[in-house]
Amino acid sequence: MVIGILKERFDDEQRVALSPFGVESLVNSGAQVILETGAGAEARFPDEQYQKVGATIAYSAEETIGRADIVLKVMPMEQEEWEMLREGQILMSFQLLGMGRKPFIDYVMEKNVGTIAFEYMQAADGSYPVLRVMSEISGQVAAQIASRYLRSDHGGRGVLLGGLGGVAPAATVIIGAGASGMAAAQAVLGLGGQVILLDNNVDRLREADQFFNKRITTVVASPEHLRRGCRIADVLITAISIDEEESHHIITEEMVKTMKPGAVIVDMSINQGGCVESSRPTTIKDPVFVKHAVLHYAVPNMPSVVARTATYALTNAILPYLKIVIGGIPTSINTEPCVRCGIVTWQGKASHSVLQDLYGMNAEPFDCC
Repeated sequence: MVIGILKERFDDEQRVALSPFGVESLVNSGAQVILETGAGAEARFPDEQYQKVGATIAYSAEETIGRADIVLKVMPMEQEEWEMLREGQILMSFQLLGMGRKPFIDYVMEKNVGTIAFEYMQAADGSYPVLRVMSEISGQVAAQIASRYLRSDHGGRGVLLGGLGGVAPAATVIIGAGASGMAAAQAVLGLGGQVILLDNNVDRLREADQFFNKRITTVVASPEHLRRGCRIADVLITAISIDEEESHHIITEEMVKTMKPGAVIVDMSINQGGCVESSRPTTIKDPVFVKHAVLHYAVPNMPSVVARTATYALTNAILPYLKIVIGGIPTSINTEPCVRCGIVTWQGKASHSVLQDLYGMNAEPFDCC
């Protein structure tokens, strides 16, 4: 089995799909690994480190894809890349299907290319092991981003996130008590901030209340509470999974208009289309725009700003499943539900319900149980 690791071409993406340790582990398991030159450079992993653990260096994307049975990436392929895929290959990466990826899906179905999306790989306990680690990183980064853009020299309200003796901290409203929301809450608390956490799942709020020992305020995410949260927020962090139409743009533009001038929005849901109506995708080099006097940060690949940490975390998450996959695709599909859950297209067919939800395609999902 030949694994091809591509250099990332998504805007400002600095991660690489596997660290040298991950490559060494695959080589020791009997796989051949082809790495596009420079793929790990932005995460401070030079080609030489990969060569020392048994990888072969390829000098173009075309060569890497052409020699691979499984193509491995972090972010979705650009068109110039996916047009190089051939029948029978498998692509494993984050897919970000909520960002208008239908031409890509049409192509891989026509070419009979199997695609497995990291964000849909679901373990038997219902968790999403790959998505979770990236969500936890995004949550921590969100707190750092909020602290930076609250500053006067960045156009913010001039508020110190953690406050100080005699001066109140920033009011940070977080929507979503999943992995990213909880990580954001923990990071904001660590900086001394005030946290108000909203979710429509009371059990999650109860768990958060216990986890933080009542150091945060938990509130059911009703429309009225969302409106009030926007009015009082110095920082608004959105951290929900947009898996239903009702989740899309739950923060309306009218709500944004009621926010304080210089407040900061960090829309961590932007890679699924965003849950703030006034948001649009931004980049690491140009991460913020102002609308209705509110700073919007909406970078789809937030973990890339800590590329080395994120690469180690991604390697830890995907390596066990890659070892199963290199043992044979039919075997891995039959024995590993986490792999089955991540399959988006297979043998020319739509194989995940998300394609039906997003694009109206007739899907035949695999059984993930």
